[in-house]
Amino acid sequence: MNDYPIKLSQPVQEALKNQTPIVALESTIISHGMPYPKNIEMAQTVERIIIENGATPATIAIMDGYIHVGLSDEKLKRLAKHGSVIKVSTRDIASVIIKKQTGATTVAATMRIAALVGIDIFATGGIGGVHIHADQTFDISRDLEELSQTPVTVVCAGAKSILDLNKTMEYLETKAVEVIGYHTDILPTFYTRKSDIKLALSTDNLEEVARIMKMKRLLNIKTGIIVANPILKEDALDESYMQKTIKDALKKAKSHKIKGKDITPYLLKYIVEKTDGKALQANLALVYHNAKVAAQLAKHHQTMKDK
Repeated sequence: MNDYPIKLSQPVQEALKNQTPIVALESTIISHGMPYPKNIEMAQTVERIIIENGATPATIAIMDGYIHVGLSDEKLKRLAKHGSVIKVSTRDIASVIIKKQTGATTVAATMRIAALVGIDIFATGGIGGVHIHADQTFDISRDLEELSQTPVTVVCAGAKSILDLNKTMEYLETKAVEVIGYHTDILPTFYTRKSDIKLALSTDNLEEVARIMKMKRLLNIKTGIIVANPILKEDALDESYMQKTIKDALKKAKSHKIKGKDITPYLLKYIVEKTDGKALQANLALVYHNAKVAAQLAKHHQTMKDK
């Protein structure tokens, strides 16, 4: 990594050197996903869960002209409290480094950086996708294209329910991205456990996911994998209630002409406010659950690599 503008934290350096399990984490969920101080509490809790489940957390962000893989508490707090953190997708990585700006990485940028340093597993809340009315706006998240190009496995609670889920799944199928339901054969939708989309592949066994990862690498198939891990039943929100709330949020965003990279933070903030914080609690719960599953998968994956 000496030739790259990348700084690895000491725990990440040691995990890579010793070939022990690592889980990458994005940082837009800290800077743009929820308010302070919930965001810093969430970030610290996620890292603790990963450590408790036998892996090293590697939260990724850009600061002071460097990509940082693994953040100290001071850097986590800086992201959580900083008022003008840039939301960094793959396109933006180079310019944010050159300008020495503070940037929080999206799913796409986190995947790209994780693959660059040799981290194979990434935990997040939910992926981006094809936005509603994308046939008119062409608004499709970079996350999908990155999944088609970058061999990182993403553990998430499915796609965000603010999206056109059918078109999102069609896009992923076209790009040969495997979507594996974990303890489900139905695509979960972030705040809720179900959708009307049946998954082609499901498993109750993380070792099987690790075996699929190993086989894809052996066959030189360089696409990502989505492990669709539903929010736990006790944390899930009512489906009809959330559908109505999301519909109202989309109308509001349209009336205010919100678009591009601003639309997802806007919609999520609106939904949290309209649900009196219930959506935020669900978001926290699913992120914690994803972190636990990702750490467990990382252990299986490392065992497979060692064989």
